[in-house]
Amino acid sequence: MVAPGFVFGLVLPLLLRADASAAHSDSWMVVLDPVKPGGPYEVMAQQILGRKNFTLRIHGVLFGDVWLCSGQSNMQMTVSQIFNATSELSNTAAYQSVHILSVSLNQAQQELEDLAEVDLRWSKPTLENLGHGNFTYMSAVCWLFGRYLHDTLRYPVGLLSSSWAGTPIEAWSSGRSLKACGVPRQGSMPSDLETGPSEYSVLWNAMIHPLRNMTLKGVIWYQGESNVNFNRDLYNCTFPALVEDWRQTFHDGSQGQTERFFPFGFVQLSSYLSGATPNDGLPQIRWHQTADFGYVPNLRMPNTFMAVAMDLCDRNSPFGSTHPRDKQTLAYRLHLGARAVAYGAKLTFQGPLPQKIELLGDMGLLNLTYSQPIQVQRHDKIFEISCCSDHQCKWLPAPMDTFSAQTLALNVKSCRDSLAAVRYAWTAWPCEYKQCPLYHPTSALPAPPFTAFITNQIPGYRSKVAK
Repeated sequence: MVAPGFVFGLVLPLLLRADASAAHSDSWMVVLDPVKPGGPYEVMAQQILGRKNFTLRIHGVLFGDVWLCSGQSNMQMTVSQIFNATSELSNTAAYQSVHILSVSLNQAQQELEDLAEVDLRWSKPTLENLGHGNFTYMSAVCWLFGRYLHDTLRYPVGLLSSSWAGTPIEAWSSGRSLKACGVPRQGSMPSDLETGPSEYSVLWNAMIHPLRNMTLKGVIWYQGESNVNFNRDLYNCTFPALVEDWRQTFHDGSQGQTERFFPFGFVQLSSYLSGATPNDGLPQIRWHQTADFGYVPNLRMPNTFMAVAMDLCDRNSPFGSTHPRDKQTLAYRLHLGARAVAYGAKLTFQGPLPQKIELLGDMGLLNLTYSQPIQVQRHDKIFEISCCSDHQCKWLPAPMDTFSAQTLALNVKSCRDSLAAVRYAWTAWPCEYKQCPLYHPTSALPAPPFTAFITNQIPGYRSKVAK
């Protein structure tokens, strides 16, 4: 595979040669032809002004794929904070061609042309670089994702981490994308959630926009907790809008070297304890992360992939249940999506979702036919049905009845009136660690949560979520 023309260690695409006509500009660039992945190389940049010859040599240059990792605290968690940290921190010898960079925490009122500073320049992975401290650098999800990719690609991978704990999506979005979604001018986050900057666009301005000239292979994103109770109902617009805006900006800034619809992966939020009722915002935000389809890619979010994380919960995390420590499984699920969407691998990268729903009224059953084989562990409270009478609806448990390789029947006899909708895993904490009822049997990928109106019999039908 031919890698993009980006050289590790530089913020801009590599500068090879400038003539006198470029000397009066503050910045200049040369876009390289595609270079096969590999290295290290020495690259020279030269500028000639009259009789003066200025030469800059850069050593240890690698060519490969660069991935940007962004979001809030779960992306910012370092390798020293996760399960088996000691082993993971020492596992670097085989990954010296996976280079890492971590952007410093900064905010700005206007779009910056360059980064104000970095915590970690392009570097080889070491124990110190991967576990510098809690919520500093290097991002565990980012590192593990890149490591899994390198195991498959066998050529250099660049990992660029730019994240900040406790931040809403509005801080990472440009003003134009927020305007497109009708986001109120400036809201106030609940005080119990705010730990990072929440002012609109300040992180886009300081920590994303300065990177726009880089040539990216793709992005992975882990964010959403700070929007569970802040502009939640707009997330089904603000997230797809962010994806679209970042894609356009990086494509333009890289002179077309970054693909216009580059792959964009994200984590569907894990479970955490908050004293919330089953109808709190966490199930809603998970749904909105998919633009209310329940799956990706979809029409509003093309060329995307999602790692379901609701079964990777961690009651005893010393960093709070909001911060589960199993980032290995999560990164592995993300890398499966990247291999399929970004690299065209033929593999299973998402869990099973119903493709057909049939009400067998005479038998008191609701039959779900899945798109893939299913592995079932019985759980009588994870499916619910909306039972309606006189325009009043309530959610009732729908116990599992029978199942086969790709079908599952729910007992709906408790509903003696009109059955309007069905939903799965629609709670903040649907199941214990790796113990959800439905998985793909060979990939061990969990079925994602969904809600569907029975009249339409299509999961992810794009209308308001059944109440």
